[in-house]
Amino acid sequence: MKKPLIFLLLFVIQFVNSQELALVKKNSKIGYISKDGSFKIEPQYKSAKSFSDGLAAVENGGKWGFIDTKGSWVIPASFENAKDFNSGIAIVQKDKEWVYINTKGEILKAPASEKLFDFNNGVAFIKQANKIGLINSKMAVVLEPKYDQIKPFENGFARVENNKKWGIINASGKELIEPSYDEIGNYFKNTTWARKDKTFGIVSSGNFIAVDGAEKIWDFETQDLTYAKKNGKIGFIDLKGNWVITPIYDKAKAFSKNLAPVCVGSKWGYINPKAEFVIPPTYSDAEVFSSNGLAPIKEKNWGFINETGKLVIPTQYGITSNGFVIALFVQQDKGFIDGLARVKNEGKWGFLKPDGTVVGNQWFENAELFSKTAEKNTPNEVVTEKAKPETKAETKPAKSGSKPATKKKK
Repeated sequence: MKKPLIFLLLFVIQFVNSQELALVKKNSKIGYISKDGSFKIEPQYKSAKSFSDGLAAVENGGKWGFIDTKGSWVIPASFENAKDFNSGIAIVQKDKEWVYINTKGEILKAPASEKLFDFNNGVAFIKQANKIGLINSKMAVVLEPKYDQIKPFENGFARVENNKKWGIINASGKELIEPSYDEIGNYFKNTTWARKDKTFGIVSSGNFIAVDGAEKIWDFETQDLTYAKKNGKIGFIDLKGNWVITPIYDKAKAFSKNLAPVCVGSKWGYINPKAEFVIPPTYSDAEVFSSNGLAPIKEKNWGFINETGKLVIPTQYGITSNGFVIALFVQQDKGFIDGLARVKNEGKWGFLKPDGTVVGNQWFENAELFSKTAEKNTPNEVVTEKAKPETKAETKPAKSGSKPATKKKK
């Protein structure tokens, strides 16, 4: 009898942890809805944050604690402030000091660091003598502090800087590309773009391949093409640094679903990898296609088209940044993410299904993205031990930047 009972218990735990909830604000109170639009946790909080690692930071009586997806208190509200959980660890402020805790609320002893950094990809930065290294979730040092900067990890890789030169490491601290470039991009299929002096190129297998005439290169995303600038115009290069689409466009964004938004003059359309216009340039703005085959396009307001260019959701909505980077399929913060799109209509926020219907037929004063109760990938945030949390993940801005390339236009 014991084995079936244990199996059932594990099944229930798995089910709870696989839920997706969204923070919404209604009648000036915060609650959480499930994807069918029903309230999983009724609006009752003045201040709260989205779920991550199955827990959400919630304020109660001026103190912060953590609730589970049933709304039950797992960690009592006893902190002056609290950050999100990631990799099973969160930063909280207790007795005016910032410390790490686990999901049981136990304070963890971390290696000495001039600042505390949020966990991401199973590691967190430590800072000693103005150098940055890495610790893991067991609070063991996996990389002794040796870099001037480490950018937030993206898909298991991070850009690092020493003496104003950039390279790339993995989450184990292994140096994949030695810091020897003036700028460097994200790591995609063992390849990245980089700049040496004034020359832009591709770094592959340790070799730097100059890209003919490139004045700027953007990050590779989900396909083996990325956009680049030459003579003030935008085209596309492959992983070997070859121009495969002639730079003739005024602006462009990343390929997804074999379609890329490009701008000619002031109008946006979509081309395929053969540089053929599949969707003519008729829109005032356009975004990357989501995994469900829909893309946001703008006339006066925003709507959505399918891969043939058919308007499937009328252009009557507002869309905007969602506050954190989504590292699933395309790193974007507009359009459909995990099957739903966050939109604004007449001053209220809600979620659209691919057929254009509104989830739960409800609009809210505010709505954040649905977040899985498992770990979510957010940019690191830095806090000092004696001061309020900062919002930067590195010791100073990096030249290469950390915003997803799909949001940039040139």
